[in-house]
Amino acid sequence: MAGSSPARPNGNQWASPSSRSVISDILAGDRNSEARHRLLIEAARREHERVREEAERVYQEHLLRAEQERLIEERKKEEERIRQEEQLAAERRKLNALKAKKVEIPPVLPDPEPVKAPPPAPKPAPTPTPSQPPATQVNGSSLFGKTPNTQPASAPTAPKGFGGLGQTPTSAQPATAALKQTTPTVAASSSPAINNLCGNNTQVNGVITSAAVAKPPAPAPAQQGPDRLTVIHKNLKGLRKSMLDQAKANPALKSRMGDMRREIRKCVGQLTGGGAGVNRQQNNTIAALLREALENRVQSQLVDPNTFLVEPRAPVQGPTNNDPQIPSLFIYLLNVFAKATISQFINEGGPRPETADPVGVCIAAVFSDPAFAWRGASMIDILLAKFRIVCPVLWGYRGSEKTEQGRARIGWWRDNGRWVTEQAHFDRMTGLGAGFAAISLRNFGSSKKQNPYPPRHYWGAMAKIVNTPSAEISNTQCVVLKAMIQNYEEKFIHAYGTAALAALRTALVEFPARAPVKSSAVNSLQVVYDLLRKSTGLILG
Repeated sequence: MAGSSPARPNGNQWASPSSRSVISDILAGDRNSEARHRLLIEAARREHERVREEAERVYQEHLLRAEQERLIEERKKEEERIRQEEQLAAERRKLNALKAKKVEIPPVLPDPEPVKAPPPAPKPAPTPTPSQPPATQVNGSSLFGKTPNTQPASAPTAPKGFGGLGQTPTSAQPATAALKQTTPTVAASSSPAINNLCGNNTQVNGVITSAAVAKPPAPAPAQQGPDRLTVIHKNLKGLRKSMLDQAKANPALKSRMGDMRREIRKCVGQLTGGGAGVNRQQNNTIAALLREALENRVQSQLVDPNTFLVEPRAPVQGPTNNDPQIPSLFIYLLNVFAKATISQFINEGGPRPETADPVGVCIAAVFSDPAFAWRGASMIDILLAKFRIVCPVLWGYRGSEKTEQGRARIGWWRDNGRWVTEQAHFDRMTGLGAGFAAISLRNFGSSKKQNPYPPRHYWGAMAKIVNTPSAEISNTQCVVLKAMIQNYEEKFIHAYGTAALAALRTALVEFPARAPVKSSAVNSLQVVYDLLRKSTGLILG
């Protein structure tokens, strides 16, 4: 067409329409011609194809990058899987090699025969008669020849400590230990408080203490051992199930039992430190609830208390509760009270060990009350059964903190099937150690009531810990021992005088020195001794 503009040269055929001059397009005479429109349409088509091709290229590059990243991620996963499988295979090879390894144990060589003296000249042997006595033995030898040695092999030497005790929980020895007769030298204290404790002969809780002679505590009567406490704990669980069954058949029991349980837990949670009588209302409320249960006002079934005691008891003259059976609700509430106090030790005594003492006072008040005793003795075995489960090291149990079985033996707690953290475990043990001291170091010297858990049990628990062989000392034992001593050393000295000083030396100086690993838990015992020395001037050597 004559009026049409010439076509663009080949060099600009891919140029965008926007690059053309706007003014020339407006002023061009053929801007509305058909050829002009075709040219513009063709240019727009080419631009569209260019943009589409560019978009396809970018999309293909994106797909390639995504595929590359996916392959890299898959490769990393496969490499991690192979690495884990190689580690597992290496560990299994090591385990199989250990299992296949056999160590030949050489036989024990017999003792050398002693050199015998030349025999004397033979004499005619008299003819034995039926009335002649058999040959006697002299120094293990018969007159007619040496007899075999029937003496048992000597037991391994126990570690140095509380009288060299080293009994295991399954031993039939008494629960408490006797201190060595050779008491370690203890320097004189410059503190008036310590001098007052050891300067004169005093009698506290029936124990005579003297600054001149360190008398060990009298051994406790032999009991069935800590395993019986585990049986009691199991029986208490059975009682709880029985109470639930009773509650289904007795609506009045169900309603009242729930109210009493909640009230006891609330009162235990409200116990605080302070002067005399600060917790009187809580103690009176707990006592009133136990008295109501013992009177069986809501008609709970009767049970034999011997099921929940370490040793069976026979009837005695005098006590109020002497019947062969008592209401099950009373035992149930004692169990609720025991569980609430232990929870208080764990939750409050861990971060603040000083809060354990008012709970110990409440426990002593309840279990020393003659109205709540049975056949002349306390029912505190219910509390001890629960204590035994949560803190076994107080009863001499030991174990490695790096194994499943060891953690279970020393009371490492599980939360939703998983072991709690080390810090949470140590907090629990701190509260329980302080709680045990708050229960077992109560002073009943000016009380008419009988101490339900005398200080000899504290002595026995400490002996079981410090007499642990050096290779088996654990951080848990050190944490519990520290909590037992800190804030309670004065009460311990009041109870045992100079013998307590020797025991503190063993626990705070000798025991941590024997530990194979000087961890922070082990060093904390030395810190307790340093604080005690600075605050009181007491020097244990």
